[in-house]
Amino acid sequence: MKQLFIYGLFFLSLAGFAQKKDKHLTQGNDDFSDKSYSSAEAEYRQSLAQNQANAAAAYNLGNSIYRQNQPAEAKYSFAKAVKSAQTKEQKYQAYHNLGNSLMQEKDYAGAVEAYKNALRNNPSDEQTRYNFALAKKMLKDNPPKQDKKDDKKENKKDNKQDQKKQDQDKKDDQNKDQKDKKDGNQDKKDDQGNQDQPNQPKPKPGGISKERLQNLLDAVNNEEKKIQDKVNAKKVKGRPVQTEKDW
Repeated sequence: MKQLFIYGLFFLSLAGFAQKKDKHLTQGNDDFSDKSYSSAEAEYRQSLAQNQANAAAAYNLGNSIYRQNQPAEAKYSFAKAVKSAQTKEQKYQAYHNLGNSLMQEKDYAGAVEAYKNALRNNPSDEQTRYNFALAKKMLKDNPPKQDKKDDKKENKKDNKQDQKKQDQDKKDDQNKDQKDKKDGNQDKKDDQGNQDQPNQPKPKPGGISKERLQNLLDAVNNEEKKIQDKVNAKKVKGRPVQTEKDW
């Protein structure tokens, strides 16, 4: 696999990115051919400083960094070359080498996408097709693991929800205890109030007190007595008067 990647880089290295005269780009290419990759990197960086849209400088910079065993850094240059590329050939080369860098990082999902895009721009390239198949196999054999940070975040969220529910339940219990205590104190207070006033007449059913009931009975008795007195008076009036004769 490593031999394939290196061959792919050499095969794709500088040929497809012809640009107008740029002394830093030209010197970088010479250094690259001499395997002076660090010197080539410096020249390509200067070329990019003059023109950020220089797709050839970005692509060749990625190659020089990759040859120094820095695929993690090289991928950024290849990605930049993809954005600056003007032709399908340039995009195909940049995507291919981007896939190589991602494979070295074991980012198989990213490599699959990079090779797929390379094939879209050049469906006939067998190297890219082989690397694409290899990346898919590696992805199948090494499925991406769920981010531990996401698991931790999810667990923290669940724990927070559980704690919130427990706090609410505790609060409800406290409110219930306080209500029960308040009701108990009120009942006790009512009982004490009744004990403090033992001589108060208690209301009878219907809302009439004992004292008022006695007054009503007395009034009725008085009325009956008056009626009886009137009846007796009439009886006295109606009795025949005996008149003694004066003989």
